[in-house]
Amino acid sequence: MCNSCVLKEYPDRGNTCLENGSYLMNYLGCANCHQRDFVLINNKSSDDDDGEEIVTYNHVCTNCDHVIARHEYTFSVVDEYQEYTMLCMLCGKAEDSISVLPDDPRQSAPLF
Repeated sequence: MCNSCVLKEYPDRGNTCLENGSYLMNYLGCANCHQRDFVLINNKSSDDDDGEEIVTYNHVCTNCDHVIARHEYTFSVVDEYQEYTMLCMLCGKAEDSISVLPDDPRQSAPLF
Protein backbone atom coordinates (compact mmCIF):
# COMPACT_ATOMS: atom_id res chain seq x y z
CA MET A 1 0.00 0.00 0.00
CA CYS A 2 1.25 3.42 -0.87
CA ASN A 3 0.33 6.56 1.06
CA SER A 4 2.03 8.73 -1.61
CA CYS A 5 -0.66 7.80 -4.17
CA VAL A 6 -3.62 9.08 -2.16
CA LEU A 7 -4.73 12.55 -1.15
CA LYS A 8 -5.90 11.43 2.30
CA GLU A 9 -5.35 8.05 3.97
CA TYR A 10 -8.55 6.24 4.97
CA PRO A 11 -10.98 9.16 4.48
CA ASP A 12 -14.24 8.96 6.42
CA ARG A 13 -16.96 7.97 3.93
CA GLY A 14 -19.84 7.88 6.39
CA ASN A 15 -22.10 5.00 5.35
CA THR A 16 -20.87 4.60 1.74
CA CYS A 17 -19.50 1.05 1.58
CA LEU A 18 -18.17 -0.05 -1.82
CA GLU A 19 -18.08 -3.74 -2.65
CA ASN A 20 -16.49 -2.94 -6.00
CA GLY A 21 -14.87 0.12 -7.58
CA SER A 22 -12.46 2.89 -6.63
CA TYR A 23 -12.80 6.33 -5.04
CA LEU A 24 -10.90 8.31 -7.69
CA MET A 25 -11.47 11.68 -6.02
CA ASN A 26 -8.89 10.57 -3.44
CA TYR A 27 -6.36 9.35 -6.04
CA LEU A 28 -3.43 11.71 -6.61
CA GLY A 29 -1.66 9.53 -9.15
CA CYS A 30 0.85 6.71 -9.11
CA ALA A 31 3.90 7.47 -6.99
CA ASN A 32 5.87 4.88 -8.96
CA CYS A 33 5.35 5.97 -12.61
CA HIS A 34 3.92 9.48 -11.91
CA GLN A 35 0.87 8.89 -14.16
CA ARG A 36 -2.74 9.60 -13.19
CA ASP A 37 -4.81 7.07 -15.08
CA PHE A 38 -7.49 4.53 -14.30
CA VAL A 39 -7.12 2.26 -11.31
CA LEU A 40 -7.47 -1.47 -11.89
CA ILE A 41 -8.85 -4.08 -9.51
CA ASN A 42 -6.49 -7.03 -9.04
CA ASN A 43 -6.43 -10.24 -6.95
CA LYS A 44 -10.12 -10.04 -6.03
CA SER A 45 -11.32 -12.73 -3.66
CA SER A 46 -14.54 -13.41 -1.82
CA ASP A 47 -14.78 -15.59 1.29
CA ASP A 48 -17.73 -16.63 3.43
CA ASP A 49 -16.68 -16.99 7.06
CA ASP A 50 -19.48 -18.04 9.44
CA GLY A 51 -22.14 -16.04 7.59
CA GLU A 52 -19.90 -13.03 7.02
CA GLU A 53 -18.99 -12.28 3.41
CA ILE A 54 -15.51 -10.75 3.04
CA VAL A 55 -14.43 -9.27 -0.30
CA THR A 56 -10.81 -8.17 -0.72
CA TYR A 57 -8.86 -6.83 -3.68
CA ASN A 58 -5.95 -4.56 -4.60
CA HIS A 59 -6.16 -1.21 -6.38
CA VAL A 60 -3.28 -1.15 -8.89
CA CYS A 61 -1.91 1.37 -11.38
CA THR A 62 -2.94 0.70 -14.98
CA ASN A 63 0.51 1.62 -16.33
CA CYS A 64 3.00 -0.08 -14.00
CA ASP A 65 0.96 -2.47 -11.77
CA HIS A 66 2.02 -0.56 -8.63
CA VAL A 67 -0.22 -1.53 -5.69
CA ILE A 68 -1.98 1.62 -4.50
CA ALA A 69 -4.16 0.17 -1.75
CA ARG A 70 -5.80 -2.99 -0.41
CA HIS A 71 -9.60 -2.86 -0.23
CA GLU A 72 -11.67 -4.86 2.28
CA TYR A 73 -15.47 -5.00 2.28
CA THR A 74 -17.59 -7.08 4.68
CA PHE A 75 -21.25 -7.96 4.79
CA SER A 76 -23.13 -9.84 7.50
CA VAL A 77 -26.57 -10.17 9.02
CA VAL A 78 -26.67 -9.50 12.77
CA ASP A 79 -30.01 -9.90 14.53
CA GLU A 80 -32.42 -8.07 12.19
CA TYR A 81 -29.86 -5.84 10.47
CA GLN A 82 -27.59 -6.09 7.44
CA GLU A 83 -24.17 -4.81 8.49
CA TYR A 84 -21.69 -3.41 5.94
CA THR A 85 -18.11 -2.22 6.48
CA MET A 86 -15.36 -0.96 4.20
CA LEU A 87 -11.69 -0.29 4.93
CA CYS A 88 -9.31 0.96 2.24
CA MET A 89 -6.55 3.57 2.12
CA LEU A 90 -7.91 4.86 -1.21
CA CYS A 91 -11.69 4.43 -0.78
CA GLY A 92 -11.83 5.17 2.93
CA LYS A 93 -13.53 3.70 5.96
CA ALA A 94 -17.29 3.35 6.37
CA GLU A 95 -19.98 1.42 8.20
CA ASP A 96 -23.66 0.98 7.47
CA SER A 97 -26.53 -0.91 9.04
CA ILE A 98 -29.90 -1.52 7.36
CA SER A 99 -32.94 -3.23 8.86
CA VAL A 100 -34.19 -6.36 7.10
CA LEU A 101 -37.71 -5.48 8.28
CA PRO A 102 -40.01 -3.33 6.10
CA ASP A 103 -39.99 -0.60 8.78
CA ASP A 104 -36.74 0.05 10.61
CA PRO A 105 -37.49 0.06 14.39
CA ARG A 106 -34.73 2.64 14.90
CA GLN A 107 -36.56 5.07 12.59
CA SER A 108 -39.99 4.83 14.27
CA ALA A 109 -41.35 7.94 15.91
CA PRO A 110 -42.06 7.86 19.67
CA LEU A 111 -45.75 7.50 20.53
CA PHE A 112 -45.65 10.07 23.33
